[in-house]
Amino acid sequence: MVGCDGAGKSRLSTDLATELQDVGPIEFIYLGQSSGNIAEWIRGIPLVGPFVGRYLGRRAERTHSKAKSPDAAAAIVIFMLSLWRAYKFRRMLELDRRGAAVITDRYPQAEVQGFYFDGPGLNGELAQGKFVRGLAALELRLYQWMATHVPAVVIRLNVDADTAHARKPDHKLSMLREKIAVIPGLTFNGAKILDLDGRTSYPGVLEAALQSARGIHRAKSSAQNQSPSR
Repeated sequence: MVGCDGAGKSRLSTDLATELQDVGPIEFIYLGQSSGNIAEWIRGIPLVGPFVGRYLGRRAERTHSKAKSPDAAAAIVIFMLSLWRAYKFRRMLELDRRGAAVITDRYPQAEVQGFYFDGPGLNGELAQGKFVRGLAALELRLYQWMATHVPAVVIRLNVDADTAHARKPDHKLSMLREKIAVIPGLTFNGAKILDLDGRTSYPGVLEAALQSARGIHRAKSSAQNQSPSR
C-alpha cells in the first residue's frame, strides 16, 4: 500500500487484513521508517531526551530539505532508521516464506532519494566527508536490495494535495505536494500497480483492492497446485 500521507493507506491496509482472513494466514507490517515514534521515545528520556530530540529534529529537517549534507551524527541516525526498515523488511520476507499473505503499509524503493518517498534518506550526491559518503553508499545498496523483491501488487492510493492536507493538517502542504508529484511516477521495479482514487467513495476503493488481492491469491494457489510436488 503506497500513497501520500492522507490518502488512506492505514485504513485500507487494516481493512484488507481483516477482510482477507478467509484466504489463509494474513500478516500486516508497517514498512515506514517509524521516525515519529522513535523521536517521541528519545524525547521521553529524562534530562537529555528533549535536547537530543530537538537536535536530531533540526538535523533531519536540514537533510530532508536536500539543500545540505547532514553531519556525522545526523547521518548515523538516518542510517539506523534505514537499518530498522530493513529489519522489518526481512521479517516480511520470512513471513512470506512461511506461506503468509503479507500486507504492508508503504514499501521501500530505490528510484528516488528521500525518506518522504520511502527511499534512501542520505543523498550521496550531497554527502560531504568520507564517513557520510560511505554511509550513503551503504544505505543505497540496502534500498537497492529491498527493491529487488518485487511485491505481488502495489496498491497506490492517489489524492490531490488539498485533500491530503485537509486529512493531515499537521503536515506541510509543500511536502504533500512534493510527494504527490513523485509517488505516481514510481515503478517499484516493474511491479503490477493498481491505481485507485483515494478521494472517491471508500467502499468502492476497498472493493477494488479486495478484488485485486483475491485475484492474486487465486492465481498463486493455482500455480502451486499445478507445480510438481517435491
